[in-house]
Amino acid sequence: MTPPHILVLGTGGTIAGAGSGATGAAYRPGGLALETLIAHLDALGLAAELVPQDVARIGSQDIGWAEWQALHAACKRALADPAVDAVIITHGTDTAEETGFLLDLTLPSPKPIVLVGAMRPADAVGADGMRNFANAVKVASDPSAAGRGVMLVMGDAVLSARDARKAATSAIDAFRSFPRGPLARVTPASLDWFGPPHRAGAPARYSFPQALPRVAILTAGAGMDEQPVDALLGIGCKGVVLAGMGQGNAPASVIAALSQAAARGVPVVRSSRVDEGIVDRNVEVDDDALGLVAARALGPAKARMLLMVLIANGITAAAEVQAAFDGA
Repeated sequence: MTPPHILVLGTGGTIAGAGSGATGAAYRPGGLALETLIAHLDALGLAAELVPQDVARIGSQDIGWAEWQALHAACKRALADPAVDAVIITHGTDTAEETGFLLDLTLPSPKPIVLVGAMRPADAVGADGMRNFANAVKVASDPSAAGRGVMLVMGDAVLSARDARKAATSAIDAFRSFPRGPLARVTPASLDWFGPPHRAGAPARYSFPQALPRVAILTAGAGMDEQPVDALLGIGCKGVVLAGMGQGNAPASVIAALSQAAARGVPVVRSSRVDEGIVDRNVEVDDDALGLVAARALGPAKARMLLMVLIANGITAAAEVQAAFDGA
């Protein structure tokens, strides 16, 4: 059997990080070349042909529009190339959920696209990068991985990009899946899917933007006033995501200012600063009267990404934005 041909797009991150010593805490993300990582992986004897392509060598806190454009274009070419069976993207964990969700929103799913990262640099004691990478190859090589949207492989779990979120700063099992659980469990020797593909045959949900509008996340805190809302609008924000208290709440003056922004045509989405849970419409905040949108299951980072994509696709009316969040 011919081994699968997998394009590996490197962006840097902790998985390619190197420190000053195996027991130290400090390290430089993206310090190792993608070819070096693949050489270590090839030594494991995995049945796959891995073809490296560097996109960036940065920490994912610095990823942005240029890298997203390059990743989307490379994935789109790979999906159209019959010689490429799957794509793996090595990525820092800090913003993996944002990159994964952007690609999931704007790409179809005929072939596996898998993000993979690490919580410990490559030269640290107990480094998890090579195991995660080997697991990603296991997933990408499986024909049953197609039709599941963009996925994230971390800590022996396969997570959908729509649900994955980073929930711990440094633990090996830092990622959680909400509101749906993991798609599969994986080791370098085994892969067990928990259900059928949920996006088989589905096209991309939205067009990839020519540019992303400025959308800000405003974190609510006790005792704050409306001035941060005014400041965000003053710098030209085209949308605002509230990382609110509890079910997406904030002091009355802040909610009033956000409602005024919505009345002026700036989409406003209420999400929660709480780690997990659904933000429903019209619970403590009268969204219908105030013209606001409830983020439902999406946390602030994903809510911002979806709102940017919606605005870039000309979707700004509150009812249409709400429908998109309801279906996310």
